Amino acid sequence: MKAITTNSYGGPEVLTHSEQPDPKAGPDSVLIRVKAAGVNPVDWKIVAGHLDGMMHVYFPLIPGWDVAGVVEAVGADASEYAIGDDVIGYVRKDEVEHGTYAELVAAPVRTLARKPDSLNWHQAAGLPLAGLTAYQSLKRARTRAGEVVLVHAAAGGVGSLAVQIAVAEGPA
Repeated sequence: MKAITTNSYGGPEVLTHSEQPDPKAGPDSVLIRVKAAGVNPVDWKIVAGHLDGMMHVYFPLIPGWDVAGVVEAVGADASEYAIGDDVIGYVRKDEVEHGTYAELVAAPVRTLARKPDSLNWHQAAGLPLAGLTAYQSLKRARTRAGEVVLVHAAAGGVGSLAVQIAVAEGPA
C-alpha cells in the first residue's frame, strides 16, 4: 500500500510517499480502506519529535489518528462491523507507528463509529479527534441544559464543534 511515512523526526521535509506492507486486521480490529484522513496538530508534533518523552514512536512512522473509510476485512472477534460498512475513527494507539495517512488502516473496533450519512468523506475524517475532544470537554464541565457556555477559540475545530454540540443538544 502507499502511505505517507518518515524515518526520522523533523519538519515536513522528512515526510515521504512510500510503499509499505498491508496491515492485517487483528481479532478485535477491522481493516479500513481509507477515503480520507484528518490532519490534527498532534500529527506534526509527533513527526517533529515533541512527544518523544510521552509516547513510543517506531520508524518508519505513518502519522495520523483520524480516518474515514470503508471496512474491507473484519477480525474474528469484531462482529460490530461488516465488510462494506462506512466508518470513522479516532485510531489512537498506545504506540505510534501505523497511522491513518495510508491506503489501509487496521483499527480496533473500540476506536470506530459509523460514518454519518450527512457528512462527505472529508468532513467525516475531520470529526473524530476534534469532535471527541469537544464532547468530552462539555461533559467534563458538567454543564446543564439552560446554562450559558462560553467557548473560547470557537473558530477552530474543537471550539466550533463544541458550539454545535451545545446548540444542538444543550450542554452535556
